[in-house]
Formats: sequence, structure tokens, C-alpha cells
Amino acid sequence: MSLPPNLNQENELKLQGYELIAGLDEAGRGALAGPVVAGAVILPCSSYPSWFKLVRDSKEISPKKREFIFHLIQREALAVGIGVVPPRVIDAINILKATQMAMKQAVEKLPKQPHFLLIDRLALPRCHIAQKGITKGDKLCLSIACASIVAKVTRDHIMEEMDKIYPGYGFAKHKGYGTQQHISSLWQLGPSPVHRLSFAPVRDASQQRISSPLKGEE
Repeated sequence: MSLPPNLNQENELKLQGYELIAGLDEAGRGALAGPVVAGAVILPCSSYPSWFKLVRDSKEISPKKREFIFHLIQREALAVGIGVVPPRVIDAINILKATQMAMKQAVEKLPKQPHFLLIDRLALPRCHIAQKGITKGDKLCLSIACASIVAKVTRDHIMEEMDKIYPGYGFAKHKGYGTQQHISSLWQLGPSPVHRLSFAPVRDASQQRISSPLKGEE
């Protein structure tokens, strides 16, 4: 397993005079269904509790471990914010702008407003807060890795609820990503109200059903 993310970036910024430093990351950017979700986390950098060593990029740890760390973050972080942008907005403005919107929402929902933002890869345009985009930030930077866990767990919970409302697609299992099972369900059932119609696999399945209706639908 890779080395755990650390507080090097946060500590360097503190030496420069920045007090509250928020890490930001998203979940669901590449999914075919459901929202894009962003997390923002401000950690207590003056201490190093033992659970920090458990933190990894959310994609590198099991769902059970993610849930465990998620609750630790919620309990012990100085501040946590979450932003959620639904599929119809994603379709209207594109996924990059929707991701940036979710991140801005997450920052706005922080109970303590940060002095600096550390962001996984992206930059936030028209943002008055100082910021830095870090390539592979979720693997290197502890606050970004925590934000990735917050975003991932929150979005997984949303997709599990969507599975109850729109059964048959397997949202609880694949969380809206383009697995073979998901694509097959799309072609069989057509898009649900939470699918992203601007994404090619969803658009193709929708057009196929329009041009070739199933028997009984004619």
C-alpha cells in the first residue's frame, strides 16, 4: 500500500500565516447517474490523532473502513462542508462546472470559513479564497484525502437511496458508474430521472429506445 497522505502542505501554509486550511475533493465526476458531490474538511493541524494514519484516498480503502473514518472526520475535524449538484444541473452546465459548483457549495457550508483551499487537481474560478490545486492531492495531502472520504461516503449513501426509488439499475452496487451491469440495465430499462442525459452511454441508450421501442411500447 502507498504511504499515507500527510500534513506537509497544511503545515507549510501555517508557517506562512494561514490558520484555517480546507482540503477539497469530489466524488461521482465520472458516473453516469446521480449527483456530483464535494467534501471540504478543515483538520486540527496542531495535533496528530492516531486515526490520521488510517486515512487514504477514498478509492484505496474498503467501504466499511471509509464509513468508520467518515464518522471520525465528522466528529473530530474543525469543520466539514458538503456540496451536492444534481444530474440535471450537470447536464445543463457540464460536469467540470458542476464539480466546481459542488466544491464552492462545500466551502460555503463550512461552519468556519477557511483562509486557504487545497484542492485535488482543480482550481475554483471566481473564488476570493487563496487556493492551490494539487495533482494526486487525495493521495498526498491529508485534508484532501479526508475530503475525498466525506464526498465518497455521502454520495454512496445518496445512491443507495436512489436504488430504493429507482430499482433495477443496481445503483446500490455500482453507485451509478458505468459497469457492464449498469449499461445493460440502461439499454433494457432506459434512463431513470437521475441519469445524466448528456453522458454518451446514457444518451445512446435513450436514443436507441426512441428509435427502436420495445414490444408493447409501440
